[in-house]
Amino acid sequence: MTVSQRQHIQVKTELIALNQVLSWFEQFDHTFVPEAVWLQCQLALAEGFTNAVRHAHKGKPAHTPIDIEIGVSEEYMEIRIWDCGPQSNLGEVLETLSQEMDRDAEGGRGLKLMKKVADRLSYERCQIDGYPRNCLEIVKYYAHRPQAIAHLPSENA
Repeated sequence: MTVSQRQHIQVKTELIALNQVLSWFEQFDHTFVPEAVWLQCQLALAEGFTNAVRHAHKGKPAHTPIDIEIGVSEEYMEIRIWDCGPQSNLGEVLETLSQEMDRDAEGGRGLKLMKKVADRLSYERCQIDGYPRNCLEIVKYYAHRPQAIAHLPSENA
């Protein structure tokens, strides 16, 4: 199934830009997406964006770009968030969080939530126009849902 809608937005590294991101998300035609799935994806988008601002771009100037791309089809949604932060191993971070998570902890819930929502979740290093970036990819199936797809980073990443 091909993606019927694909849009891109670039925003600054500011938490206030979350309002702009969520308004942009609402412009997608999601009549064929179950409401519960739409809300889960909206929450995953918000968590991914705020993680980029708070963690990946910690200490970076507000003009540092965060790029977001969303693709919606009749079967699945893809959310990609590119940041300019240091390289990180998502699997190791999730493992550490699951071992150390305190029910009353302030942080760490966003990644666990994204893992629960996504059928595929990855965070890989890539080169865009010669600059290193990280891409958080969240894929959620809602029609003819295949088994959850394990996605391991490539050795070249």
